[in-house]
Amino acid sequence: MPTETSPSKGHPEGHVHDLAGKLPVGTLIAGCLAVCLAQIALAIPATLNGLFQQDLHPIGSQLTWISDAFLLPVTVLELTFGVLGDLFGRKRLLVGGSALIVLGEAVAAASSGVHQLWIGQVIAGLGAAALFPTSLAVIAAGTHTARDRARTITIWAAALSSGGFIAPVLGGVTGNYGSWRWSFIVVAALGAVSASVSRLLARDSSAPEGRSLDLGGQITIGVGMFALLYAVIQGPADGWSAPAVVTAFVVAAVFIALFVVAETRARSPLLRLDLFANRAFAVASIVAVVGMFSFLGTAYATSIRLGPIQHQSPLRSSVAFIMLNGFNLLLMPLISRLLERVSSRWILTAGLALIAAGDLLAARLPVSDLTLTALILPLGLVGIGFALTVSSITATAVNTVPVRYAGMASASTSLLRDFGFTLGPAVIGAIALSNAASHFTTGLASSSLSPAAKAAATAVVKEGGPLAVNSVPAASPPGAAHSIALDALGNGYSLGYVICGIAALASCLLTLAALRGRGPDTVASENAPAQARGRSFVSRRGPA
Repeated sequence: MPTETSPSKGHPEGHVHDLAGKLPVGTLIAGCLAVCLAQIALAIPATLNGLFQQDLHPIGSQLTWISDAFLLPVTVLELTFGVLGDLFGRKRLLVGGSALIVLGEAVAAASSGVHQLWIGQVIAGLGAAALFPTSLAVIAAGTHTARDRARTITIWAAALSSGGFIAPVLGGVTGNYGSWRWSFIVVAALGAVSASVSRLLARDSSAPEGRSLDLGGQITIGVGMFALLYAVIQGPADGWSAPAVVTAFVVAAVFIALFVVAETRARSPLLRLDLFANRAFAVASIVAVVGMFSFLGTAYATSIRLGPIQHQSPLRSSVAFIMLNGFNLLLMPLISRLLERVSSRWILTAGLALIAAGDLLAARLPVSDLTLTALILPLGLVGIGFALTVSSITATAVNTVPVRYAGMASASTSLLRDFGFTLGPAVIGAIALSNAASHFTTGLASSSLSPAAKAAATAVVKEGGPLAVNSVPAASPPGAAHSIALDALGNGYSLGYVICGIAALASCLLTLAALRGRGPDTVASENAPAQARGRSFVSRRGPA
């Protein structure tokens, strides 16, 4: 039976323990710093979208690909990195993942065009794909009770949200007073610090017995995920009936189905599908995708609203993202206590309800309103909801399984969470841009602009969409259509907020219905039969 390896004999004697002597402090610091770094790298482009639009002039879906070029390897490779950590040691992945982020951020900082920026984002995304599951697994492996795991998972989730809090501040300051390139340089420096800390302080752990690389599973899920995201992102630009888009959807469906088949037959599957026989794990998995789609879709819609649409400075834009991510830090002590005493059903329900309410309020804001105070209530509700949701989802999913499956469960949770994250910009960008293009075409045709101005605006919108028209100088011929483009973009991204709100509300109702009647959750017993592990994880001691 797979077991966690013991610490190496050469480990420093001064490596003290916390949490009743169960988890080394150095490991906790290294894991939290790593996930914070990964989240900073993930979130840093959000406050810089306006500067990317000005300096690199992305057209169509190119702006969306800046975010998703990072998220794609994260989503596709997290399960594989979870297995690699189990096989070869998680400390190596902490160090190697941080090093890849250093390299990727350096490539991005030196970008002369949007395509090189994509390459840098892909490399950094590979590093984050290693850090997200490994940072959680190395922490979870050092604890032995549901209560201890709940506490450490809450700390880990707070570190993740700290990255989301730090990123907009970093992007706002460097973008406002320097350049968007400096944002990537600073993240590269943080990556070097994280690699050093993990190398010096982290205690290694692994669970190699019964684990091996599942090449069939990795290939099928990789192709399937990439094809799906390509189709969703390119659909608005190329047309939903374009041969490449239709083919991508078909390829996605086929390869995701092949992934399920491969995992049912693999001797050492990338993902144990029988984990989903556990109702709480299955519900948490669905909510992780849909709920996190809602959150990052909200963040993406906000970044486009404040940056490329309203042309607000990165520093002003950063205030919105502080509201979205800062509440997890403030609420961490309360959430930790709630996870020990209250069923995750109620925490998830409350969090998702708050996200839905905030999104529906944000959808009602006029695009001409440039004040930040108007965003306080809607984004504050979304931020509080996210703080409640992310911790309870992670605790529920990871504590559902025995400790020996911590790597797989944490990787699965990270995969599903980040798949939702990846879908957020892709789907909301696709819906908003399609809606905005339709509104712009209708509005331009019915406007009183001169034929010359209409022709100039039509030429610009064909090349770069309504965002391009919104960014041209007002004195130029296509600039006469600026107000039409602004109104169209306002409608498009308001619809994006509505979609995010509906997704969060649907997850809220699913949580209420599917987890009805359950008490506080607990970890499954190592010795319980498979069927019992699939059903039983109820205890008063802590969350699952």
